[in-house]
Amino acid sequence: MPLGKSPSNSALHPENGDEAPTGPLSGPSSIEWRRQRLLQIGNPSAEATETSSLRPNLETRAASYGTLPSDAHRRGGKQKSNFRTRHGLGALPDLLIPKGRYTNPPTPNVLTPRSLRGSSYFTAQRPITAYDKPVGQETLEPEGAVKTNGIRVWYSSFTSIDWLHDAIKDSARQARLRRHKSKRGRMRRQLDRSIGWLTVTIIGFLTAVIAFLIVRSEQWLFDIKEGYCTSSIWKAKRFCCPVQDDTLFDLRTPAFVTVALNPEESCPAWRTWGEVFAPMASSKGGLIKQEAIEYAVYTVIAISLAILSALLTIYLTASTSFVTRKDSGVLSSTFATGDDGQKLTDPPAGGAAQRKVLYYAAGSGIPEIKTILSGFVIHGYLGGRTLFTKAVGLALSVASGLSLGKEGPFVHIASCVGNIVSRFFSKYETNEGKRRGILSAACAAGVAVAFGAPIGGVLFSLEEVSYFFPAKVMWRSFFCAMVAAMTLRFLDPFGSGKLVLFQVTYDKDWHAYELLPFLFLGVFGGVYGAWFSKLNYRWSRDVRNATWLKRYPVVEVILVTLVTAMFSFLNPYTRMGGTELVYNLFAECRAGSSNTHSGLCVLDPPTQAVSVIQSIFVALLVKGALTIVTFGIKVPAGIFIPTLGVGACAGRILGILIQWAQYSYPESAAFAVCKGDLNCVIPGLYAMVGAAATLSGVTRTTVSLAVIMFELTDTLTYAVPVMLSVLVAKTIADALEPKGIYDLVIELSQLPYLDAKHDYVWGSLQINDVTDRDVDVIRVDRENTVKSLRDQLQDLVESGNSDSGFPILRPDGDGMRMVGYIGANELEHALSIVADDPDQVITFHSTTPQHHGGMMASSISSLAETGSNIIGLDPYDFSCYMDQAPLTVQDNSPLELVQQLFTKLGARYVVVTDADGHYQGVIDKKTWLAFLDELEHKSD
Repeated sequence: MPLGKSPSNSALHPENGDEAPTGPLSGPSSIEWRRQRLLQIGNPSAEATETSSLRPNLETRAASYGTLPSDAHRRGGKQKSNFRTRHGLGALPDLLIPKGRYTNPPTPNVLTPRSLRGSSYFTAQRPITAYDKPVGQETLEPEGAVKTNGIRVWYSSFTSIDWLHDAIKDSARQARLRRHKSKRGRMRRQLDRSIGWLTVTIIGFLTAVIAFLIVRSEQWLFDIKEGYCTSSIWKAKRFCCPVQDDTLFDLRTPAFVTVALNPEESCPAWRTWGEVFAPMASSKGGLIKQEAIEYAVYTVIAISLAILSALLTIYLTASTSFVTRKDSGVLSSTFATGDDGQKLTDPPAGGAAQRKVLYYAAGSGIPEIKTILSGFVIHGYLGGRTLFTKAVGLALSVASGLSLGKEGPFVHIASCVGNIVSRFFSKYETNEGKRRGILSAACAAGVAVAFGAPIGGVLFSLEEVSYFFPAKVMWRSFFCAMVAAMTLRFLDPFGSGKLVLFQVTYDKDWHAYELLPFLFLGVFGGVYGAWFSKLNYRWSRDVRNATWLKRYPVVEVILVTLVTAMFSFLNPYTRMGGTELVYNLFAECRAGSSNTHSGLCVLDPPTQAVSVIQSIFVALLVKGALTIVTFGIKVPAGIFIPTLGVGACAGRILGILIQWAQYSYPESAAFAVCKGDLNCVIPGLYAMVGAAATLSGVTRTTVSLAVIMFELTDTLTYAVPVMLSVLVAKTIADALEPKGIYDLVIELSQLPYLDAKHDYVWGSLQINDVTDRDVDVIRVDRENTVKSLRDQLQDLVESGNSDSGFPILRPDGDGMRMVGYIGANELEHALSIVADDPDQVITFHSTTPQHHGGMMASSISSLAETGSNIIGLDPYDFSCYMDQAPLTVQDNSPLELVQQLFTKLGARYVVVTDADGHYQGVIDKKTWLAFLDELEHKSD
């Protein structure tokens, strides 16, 4: 039936493009608009003032980050015994969900889109289309229609996507394209197919360009701590003067003297800060004082770069600073009662844990990317502001000399590029499932530019990051990685024709006797990886998040940078940048070459080996210890390069020892294959194998890591050593610590990641042990008014279940049968449209299947304005939002079936019925994750 006339019906008649919801398929309106609409239900004169709980200075919403929320958030702290309390599922720390800082004027009594025209809200954001907006407005013929499982409006932050709905939606879109048999229709289909390839091409190109800018900036900023180029101040040291090591460095020089830099002999164009401030040094002891000046300048610049990176990360990418119209407008715990005396920022009753704020640009981003690709939504995490902050902050943090790398964050940066580019194409903008295929391809491009390994990037995306990886995604990932690697090769960031600095080649083959040292390096990598993961997890949990450091993240960055700068002057290898150190450790010492790779080439082991081993061992200890406390601070930081550096140090030490043994006992049976060749042993090869083993122990990657190493060395000659060490390292690490560093970060951050690779032991547990039988339902045999549904929605959001919805039931004999299921976001959207009639009865029925396209594509406001009355189009009939065919399981089904429904089909919820088909309860994804977490802790 048509809309009734009311004084506030003007809210449904936007003019000149104002974006208020105009129907089931309209885009999201502003949060303020929806909140006011829902507030006025049953209270037409309601007005929110600047100090009300509906309009705080900084709006926040508590949401459980992957598990069930605290019971303290329920109204008055009183609630009936439910699944959570019966099973004793503890609540994990709540997350602060952003609602932005509003600059709108006070809201008038009757809020219309016209009153928002002068605000900054619509000018600050790109218009968002309807999530289920059809490709065309033409009405599908009944025989060609594709049935859907209800209309979706948008996904709020920190909710799960509906993989099944998005798959059905894309199938409907493909069906519409295939209906047109004309030449124009065939061209449209070809254009649709080409959009995916065009998208990944742009992503690969832009990722390479951004990586080039970051690398060049990081090189210059890193070198500026030591001095500057007199020919051009904007040149990094490697471009100011070529690297030429013509003489052996005497590593017996005092530790505070920089042995690898002699500007007068090796690089006249490079001037150190010690020389710049030389007049300040007295003639006596000038060398020591000059070194002291260089140390002071080095430390000051390093701390300044780290502070700037931390400030950018904290103040530009805090989760509280992001604004999105796709989130729920039902926020305040006092919403239904109209009690505006309590602020949203007031601490919850019952002493609940303080809400947690995320910093989107901090860390490597790979754990969060894994969670997003598994079907979780974090608005803003892959946005333009995060991309800018991550790129600039990464260059600053790496240049500061902290024990971190830039390779891991490249995956996050590439994903940001992929998300931004894909939003310009409607097939990805309005389909979160398909967009994740593009993000998987972007991850491959990120690894490709990080290691110069496009094939390894595809395998890394498949093995470590992606959740859904069909053949089409694999092809596009490969193409995207190829474009990124090719573009970076043309840009030549290092001026050497290499994609990465530590890309090396070896001339000699490995020998059978070396399998034992390679096996030992695998054991070392596994032990180190397990204990590094344990120590970093405990440091983050018990020190970083449980002491005063949690309140002062910038102070933590300053302290870590200061300690790093202090230890950087122990020897040349601790002062060296991570990438440069790995390159020199990997490098092969060629006979007759004057390049000693910073003194690492041992020509006379009896006289040189001990001092070199001591220096490398000190670097190993310093890098390993600093990485434990550095990874996790509030700056963009990766784990790849520090881990490769530790493994390469261990491998180089072992390689020098074996080289020394072969030098001392050339006639031994173990070295018979060398036939007296004193250059038979390649220490750099041991460093490469050790680096691969250590990285495998930390991240638990295997196949992709091995292929990355093959691409770094441009050969398959060393496939067996790398594969052996990687497999041994992963086996040892899994035995000591079942979770890798990324899984532990996911656990520490309470990210709702459902691991499809993990095997659970169900024992005697049954579906009844996890089914939530107390979830609120909508019964069609009762009168459901606009106001009563609004109150039910508010109760649902208060309980922390905004990611779920309501089962819709009808009586059937002695039980209840399912009519459908409606999500919380869909119900809020529908109620905001019909908020003018609080006593109007809302109906649900399952007799009319909905289609993508067709009559429901028309806006309700246009129908009301023209007086049209199309049979079956009733704005108070919410059936179009209802999932009429939800996934169901019987209560006697095995729990493994439920696990497969969530992991393989990507279900958001599963309805439980008895053997007669009567409704028993619901298992939503959040409840299932909490159940698995409880099960895992019991098994431990």
